[in-house]
Amino acid sequence: MSGRARLTVCAVVATLGASCALLPLVDPVGWMLQAAILLTIVSGVGALARRVPLARPLTVAAQAVVALLLLTVLFAHDKAIALVLPGPDVFAEFGELVQEGVADVSRYAIPAPVTAGIRLLLVGGVLVVGLIVDALAVTYRSAAPAGLPLLALYSVAAGLSQGGAGWLWFLVAGAGYLLLLLAEGRDRLSQWGRVFGGRSAGSGRPAFSGGQSYAGTVGGPAQAPVRTGRRIGALVLGVALVVPAVLPSLGGGLLGQAVAGRGPGGGGGTISAVNPLVSLQNSLNQPEDRQVLNYRTTASDTRDMYLRIVALDQFDGTAWKPSERAVKDVPDRLPEPAGLSPEVDVTPVNTSISTAPWYAQNWLPLPYPASRVDIAGRWRFEPEGRTLVGDRGQNTRGVQYQVESLLVRPTARQLEEAPAPPAELAREYTKVPDSLPPVVRETAKQVTKGAGTAYDKAVRLQDWFSLNGGFTYNTEVRAGSGTEAISRFLEQKEGFCVHFAFSMAAMARTLGIPARVAVGFTPGTRQSDGSTSVGLKDAHAWPELYFEGTGWTRFEPTPSRGTLPDYTLTNTPSNGGTNAPAPQPSRSAAAPVGPSPAQSCAPAERRVGPCWTPPAQSTSGPAEGGPSPWTVAAIVIGIPLLLLLLLLPVLWRLRARSRRLGGGVAGRHRPRSAAAPDLRTAHLEPDDSGWDGGGAPESRRGVPAGATRTLAAWQELVDSGWDYGILPDESLTPRKAAERIVRIGELRAPAAEAAHRVAASVEQVLYAPHPQPAPGLADEVRRVRTGLHDAASRRLRLRALLAPRSAARALWTLSSRWSAFLARCATSPPATAVRKVAGALRLSRERT
Repeated sequence: MSGRARLTVCAVVATLGASCALLPLVDPVGWMLQAAILLTIVSGVGALARRVPLARPLTVAAQAVVALLLLTVLFAHDKAIALVLPGPDVFAEFGELVQEGVADVSRYAIPAPVTAGIRLLLVGGVLVVGLIVDALAVTYRSAAPAGLPLLALYSVAAGLSQGGAGWLWFLVAGAGYLLLLLAEGRDRLSQWGRVFGGRSAGSGRPAFSGGQSYAGTVGGPAQAPVRTGRRIGALVLGVALVVPAVLPSLGGGLLGQAVAGRGPGGGGGTISAVNPLVSLQNSLNQPEDRQVLNYRTTASDTRDMYLRIVALDQFDGTAWKPSERAVKDVPDRLPEPAGLSPEVDVTPVNTSISTAPWYAQNWLPLPYPASRVDIAGRWRFEPEGRTLVGDRGQNTRGVQYQVESLLVRPTARQLEEAPAPPAELAREYTKVPDSLPPVVRETAKQVTKGAGTAYDKAVRLQDWFSLNGGFTYNTEVRAGSGTEAISRFLEQKEGFCVHFAFSMAAMARTLGIPARVAVGFTPGTRQSDGSTSVGLKDAHAWPELYFEGTGWTRFEPTPSRGTLPDYTLTNTPSNGGTNAPAPQPSRSAAAPVGPSPAQSCAPAERRVGPCWTPPAQSTSGPAEGGPSPWTVAAIVIGIPLLLLLLLLPVLWRLRARSRRLGGGVAGRHRPRSAAAPDLRTAHLEPDDSGWDGGGAPESRRGVPAGATRTLAAWQELVDSGWDYGILPDESLTPRKAAERIVRIGELRAPAAEAAHRVAASVEQVLYAPHPQPAPGLADEVRRVRTGLHDAASRRLRLRALLAPRSAARALWTLSSRWSAFLARCATSPPATAVRKVAGALRLSRERT
């Protein structure tokens, strides 16, 4: 296998190895096979283009075009011209998929289902990273910088994963990068012909002759290329270890990561589920209230019909999340709700629910408590939270199902006289961590001071948050993180439903009341056709407190959201406290026609009854707007072009150094430009328009045969000094120029001696009667570069790497080639014929 073919294979392996860090993020992992196939095709196109050979920028452009065509066929073939060629509709489809993918990333917990948007982000991201790695490592023969896009790919996975991407995936990604470095080193050694290990003193073996190479003596310290590769490799791997520790992961604070439960039964394994909290704030802030689901119910009053998704019952002081519990097959009839007494009034309700085609999550929205669920698909039942969870990729996208549930209507007296809960349940649901700030417990005691029963305390907490505590509802407030999140909310008194629900549940636990948090939707908006529409802005979180005889009971502490339960409006505390709210009239039995309560609803108005905004037309279609197809196309094309433009000086400099020091193809004869020599370079410096570093034996501009490598090494030494701020002086001899570089560059003994040896070799091949090119000049130049780098400041090193001054020679080369092209055009047979015809016509007119 040739060196470039080996590099191509290693580049693909390195990219796929880094991509393995993304595998734990989604389920299933079939997208990886698609990405591997597309990446192999794109890499194969690059290999063919390099074999033609095409110019390097054209090779990268050809790979990018093929990648775009492949993505078009895979994701938007129905919008493409002849199913392959992308047009404006294709870019519009890409834009929509990218937006959906970004939204899905924030909506789902890990592992998330592979939606169309997420699949495009994964496959397209791997393809882009693979294209960059192939361009850097194979096309431009510089594998070390290729570690940066690989690091970016791994860091994305580490940043999205809870607790990092895992040591196994880091080892896989690191091994792929190291394999790429080793392949490049082997390829360079095979072309250079000697080990970068130093040369024993007095070694007189010829370095290159007629395209043949000989191995030098191995020994001594590692030379600059090896040291540089090791340093870059260590730096990249070190950054890969540090970045995941610095990047925040999803969840934390009040918005804790909700994870799936494990347990036996049925299929077993892990049930993946959407994190209902990650996107709750984003849903409430959407400019358009997109319809999530629509339902019809036999309930005459739907204002208590909250659609519950999941119960969060585990509190660690910084986050609420569901416990890891066993799941089982969905029974034909669900068990009776825990703690519900026959003495409590219940009304059976039948509800038919249809979800939107775009709404995909793994927890099924249900009215609580459900008694029977009729739904097709792979669903599992978690008894403690009474939730249905999708298994093996099952989600709620476009599903229809029937639910039988109970509308529980306890009275205030029944709740007030509720006996103590079971000891085991109380122990589990009143746990609070030691890290909980003391102010939470103290505030709870202060608010409920004088309340005699658990029910009285619960109502006091609810009224303090929703009515008389001075709290403001604001969805723009950041959720915060850490153990101080709740205490910060209690101090600032501003937040949205998550803050209120989490805080009230935590405070209830400190008072000995079993509590958990439910996440789902408020009842929604009654439509003119009798159905009810639930939109994004109906997303909600509320606390559930346990009372024996009633079971888990809903409370509503969030001001201007949802509705206050009847059993909290007619409370008369047993101690006759003056802080008790007065009895209020019961609500109307008919559900209003209109949207959910307005956020601007005043607490006083809401205390008497819910206030409503005028009816608004429900929207169920996708949100309009977003960037235009041309904007998306400009971004997709413009950003890579901008990055390529910024990298051009660096890439040109790396290529020139590789050719001059023998990193290019040795012993080959390549066609040389017929352009005139560049007079702006020193008289001993070969111009870049024709030099290929290949050691071709022919002379150029009077240079003796066999001296081309020596002069190429000298030019690299001069340009290295130029990169580090030492401008070339064309008036100096090689010996004086070397002394100047040593003096200004403050080179120490090894590097200074190497510079003088290179200058002496140049004078020898130019002026000796029988020139004998000296061996090992490439190593000497590398010693000089290392010395210049060590003596330079950090700023100068960075500029020499990212913006080398000697890259100006590329512009001079382009200018000279353009001039030569114009000269050839002027002397070409067609141009000569045109001039002759024009002259004949002019002569004919003069004679006339």
